[in-house]
Amino acid sequence: MPDYSTVEATTYDLIVIGGGINGVAVARDAALRGLKTILIEKSDFGAGTTSWSSRLVHGGLRYLEYFEFNLVRESLREREILLRAAPHLVKPIQMTIPIYAQGSRSYWEIQAGMVLYDLLSYDKSLPNHRMLGEKKMRQLFRDVEPEGCRGAAQYYDAQVEYAERLCLEIVLSAQDAGATMLSYVTVTQLQRSGNRIASLVCRDSDTGAAFTVRGHDQTVVINTSGPWVDSVCRSGIQGNAPAPVGKTRKIGGTRGSHIIVEKFPGAPDEALYVEALTDGRPFFILPWLGMCLIGTTDIRFDGDLDKVHANNDEIDYLLNETNRVIPTAQLTRDLVRFTYAGIRPLPYSEGKKTSSITRSHVLYDHTPEAVENMVSLIGGKLTTHRQVGEEMVDAALKKQRKQRQPHSHSATRQAPLPGAMAMHGARDMITTANRDVVAHLLSVYGARTPEVLALVEEFPELAEPIVAGQPEIKAQIVYSIRAELARTYVDICRRRTAVAMRGNYGFDALPVVAEVLKRYCGWSGEQCDRNLLDYYTFMRDNCIPEYQLDQYQPPVMTAVV
Repeated sequence: MPDYSTVEATTYDLIVIGGGINGVAVARDAALRGLKTILIEKSDFGAGTTSWSSRLVHGGLRYLEYFEFNLVRESLREREILLRAAPHLVKPIQMTIPIYAQGSRSYWEIQAGMVLYDLLSYDKSLPNHRMLGEKKMRQLFRDVEPEGCRGAAQYYDAQVEYAERLCLEIVLSAQDAGATMLSYVTVTQLQRSGNRIASLVCRDSDTGAAFTVRGHDQTVVINTSGPWVDSVCRSGIQGNAPAPVGKTRKIGGTRGSHIIVEKFPGAPDEALYVEALTDGRPFFILPWLGMCLIGTTDIRFDGDLDKVHANNDEIDYLLNETNRVIPTAQLTRDLVRFTYAGIRPLPYSEGKKTSSITRSHVLYDHTPEAVENMVSLIGGKLTTHRQVGEEMVDAALKKQRKQRQPHSHSATRQAPLPGAMAMHGARDMITTANRDVVAHLLSVYGARTPEVLALVEEFPELAEPIVAGQPEIKAQIVYSIRAELARTYVDICRRRTAVAMRGNYGFDALPVVAEVLKRYCGWSGEQCDRNLLDYYTFMRDNCIPEYQLDQYQPPVMTAVV
């Protein structure tokens, strides 16, 4: 548990609200520049939109048709930076776009887009695009619907299978640079002094302990709470200004839903980027951890941001559209292993078509709303998080009139994330565990793999799988608690590992998780029981489809009365 007395005794240069990938990128950039930084996240790091994404680091090919060339160029540049900064997590993936006569774009229009995409990524390390004729397309993709297919375009982007872990590595890097990173802490009140946010009243979600985060006369508050930006702006304010921060709505979120299915007949080894027949919306069929990740939808959302579900219609839409493109798939609801949905924190736009709303991020300065030291992020993508961090800290330094100080330039363009650093003896330890286990750990932890293997050296039984037939091992449970700021079953099974997403929503893993936490991390039976109930509630509210809810009943408590 953090020492909140130390927090209260410190004054901070930068206070960040929201620990998704954009918020943690701001904290990392600021800490690397020498600013006294604190980040406050009401749940786990990356628990919101970051963990519900399509898990792609991409240039945004479809943004070209809306003439957002600057966004595409920025995204492609950031993709290249991430391929270098986190090569164990961010990896190239080939995309194929089947081109149909009945599609909204012709073969030549798509080819022109491909040429422009290559031009905008002139400094890339990935290959240029290639066009496939009708005959070649049928040779390479025998299971893709041939009727009306005129060929295909192929190009490269990047995939981050463990998007939550990319966020976590940024958290660890920020901590190493001196930032204070608080999870499971809610901001309950923004306190003003004149036209400035002077302090924040916060509450620990577990203990209920209240404490105050204080700034000085140059402190800047950064609101990177994603879909919750407006909620943060409405937080209670004391002092001489009873109104909330601004009165206009900033966020007009849209829901994007995904399904994970078993590998099906005709499933491509590389990604397909296809156009839905129903509404013309592009969606992805992606290889993901031996399964297929399919998504996404784009539906306006005004509901409870903490309970976001892929509904039955969306699931059927993704299944049916996939079956149309790959007739051999014959996907049904029974083959769905996991579903999830997240809210894109897009700019509020009344009546505008969701797909046409800009994906460019906006740094909203609240000075016109009589709060001169607060900036909110509207929008933001997984791919461009580092750029957002740099821009936000530049804006904060400008407000602090510190832009000419020695640490005024961002170091994040060159600085690798922890897992990308030198392996420090990993080769010596690889022989102590099963080769497949080590390969899995390297794909998750990169250069930090020896730290996980050290637990196996000390306790050989921790090399056993959490769930039979899955690659995750017990040592990962212990490591997530000791070294990765995990505090709950959901943190461990959904965001530190992929156990929850591989099958049965992770329920098969929970007895082993409880056993390991009791034996190696000192958890009590009561603590485990409470986490079991919270885990069920989370899965019910966010992941288990409506049509499956009857199959999952609340757990029976043993230690909690």
